[in-house]
Amino acid sequence: MLDRAEGPVVTVGPVRGEVAVLETVQRRLGTPPVVGAARAMSFFGEHAAGWIALGALGAALDAPRRRQWGTAVAGVVAAHGASITVKRVVRRRRPHDPRVAVHVGTPSRLSFPSSHASSTTAAAVLYAGLVGGAGAGAAMLLVPGMALSRVVLGVHYPTDVLAGSVLGVVCAAGARRAVRRGSVGRWRTA
Repeated sequence: MLDRAEGPVVTVGPVRGEVAVLETVQRRLGTPPVVGAARAMSFFGEHAAGWIALGALGAALDAPRRRQWGTAVAGVVAAHGASITVKRVVRRRRPHDPRVAVHVGTPSRLSFPSSHASSTTAAAVLYAGLVGGAGAGAAMLLVPGMALSRVVLGVHYPTDVLAGSVLGVVCAAGARRAVRRGSVGRWRTA
């Protein structure tokens, strides 16, 4: 049963074969060290708090581009908020097949899209534009890592993390568009 705030169950199941993908990923990658790392990533990305904190740190340390960092953080918050809105419309339940082990608690039972994937993708795109160089490449590696961690933990289907990443890109593009309009400065070119 879903939390009261989420309303009644509307069955939107996984795409054909997604449970098998979850089971395979968990069987091949579900070792204690990998599950531990995935849990740490889950904790960092919960409610986008880790990404918001990193953006605030960037704003504190990079005073000349404080407004750009603020816009980037707003893009991350928008991605997280948009994912929650879509979850409440789609109402897909998290994986609940006996073949899938769930390794972490979640704030709701709704899974589509992944909020972790949304906020991580937005943060990676937006923060990469601010740090440039090797830091930009490293930021982009976070996206598949976070997406895979959600599958390893058994709390999202592959389409959940894919849709979350797409939503994150859309929100990041909106934040970058605001910067290009000139209201908050310009991004450094990498």
